[in-house]
Amino acid sequence: MTAPPLHLAVALDAAGWHPAAWRAEDACPTELFGADYWTDLVIEAERGLLDFVTFEDALGLQSAAFHRPDDRTDQVRGRLDAVLLAARVAPLTTHIGLVPTANVTHTEPFRISAGIATLDHASTGRAGLRPQIASRAADATHFGRRTTPQLTDEDVRDPERIGRRLSPLFDEAADAVAAARRLWDSWEDDAEIRDAATSGFVDRGKVPHIDFEGEHFGVRGPATVPRPPQGQPPVMSLAHASVPYEFAARVADAVWVTPHDRAGAAAILAQVDAAVRRTGRDTRARPLLRFAEVLVFLDVEPGAAARRKARLDDLDGAELGSDAEVFTGTPGELADLLLDWREAGLDGFRLRPGALPHDLLEITCGLVPELQRRGVFRTAYDATTLRGHLRLPRPESRSTRAGRTDL
Repeated sequence: MTAPPLHLAVALDAAGWHPAAWRAEDACPTELFGADYWTDLVIEAERGLLDFVTFEDALGLQSAAFHRPDDRTDQVRGRLDAVLLAARVAPLTTHIGLVPTANVTHTEPFRISAGIATLDHASTGRAGLRPQIASRAADATHFGRRTTPQLTDEDVRDPERIGRRLSPLFDEAADAVAAARRLWDSWEDDAEIRDAATSGFVDRGKVPHIDFEGEHFGVRGPATVPRPPQGQPPVMSLAHASVPYEFAARVADAVWVTPHDRAGAAAILAQVDAAVRRTGRDTRARPLLRFAEVLVFLDVEPGAAARRKARLDDLDGAELGSDAEVFTGTPGELADLLLDWREAGLDGFRLRPGALPHDLLEITCGLVPELQRRGVFRTAYDATTLRGHLRLPRPESRSTRAGRTDL
């Protein structure tokens, strides 16, 4: 290959990303809250050799509006906990990365770090984290400890305005991720002795307090979970505007962006690069992978995907709207689009299947073979960890680096 292999991931959510997907002929609405449904989807994604799958989550029921709840009963409402769901799937898969969403506004970083570290152990090194802020003020009422900004209808028309209104939450989220990373490093790799003969289970000197002090959190540590197999599970974030681009530049290993064409991808990546420069990040030492999001409806027969989407639009009573580009077409046409956009500087794509399981199967059985024929996608896994799939080296722990004299 003349270029690095393309990274490819799938975002799993309910019956698919179309709000009427649960009413499609081949949907499984009675199985959405069962473990087998999710296990089957992830096993299929792994059969397609994808880098990772993501699991959506939130602190309130889904709604048609981004910023406030609703009372609709004709769309899927309710989700399983993303971290626990990923842990359930982990022992039934062997290679694919598992990246759950976790809210960092109303959840303490100590608990998030423990959950993701545990997932990394359960999956033998395949966990990631997608930290998410609470963008809906109504979510705060479930906890009763604080309030968050209430976005207006005018706010949500402009991603830059959303970012400015929620900027304090992104600052807090950066502290939360920094604390989680410090906790993952609070056990050195060789801290566990486990020598029954000497009654030594752990070297306490290699499990130091982290004494993290940020603007929003103070965390004494150490973690209760030994250092994850990956050392640092990859952190990924979705970004639409300047403030979240800067958040990704500060804390993430990969950023997901939402262009609508190749020129838009180039413009967004220029903004990401500017955010990286503002934060002073050295991407040679800490690479930041850039993924584009595409919501996809796929069928081998030309025109079939567009007709299927139109039927779902009719069932929902409105044309599908999305922050990401909505693609309808054949796997070959999607391959053309992905490779064209890749020239803007993208490392990969996170695809959102419009309807499950249909569009996931079209990705694994149609798109992946097409990309393989073009020599841009793996034909077998060559790594066993998520960091390995992403070509990210396993970092030494902070305490190990601090104790070295050859630096």
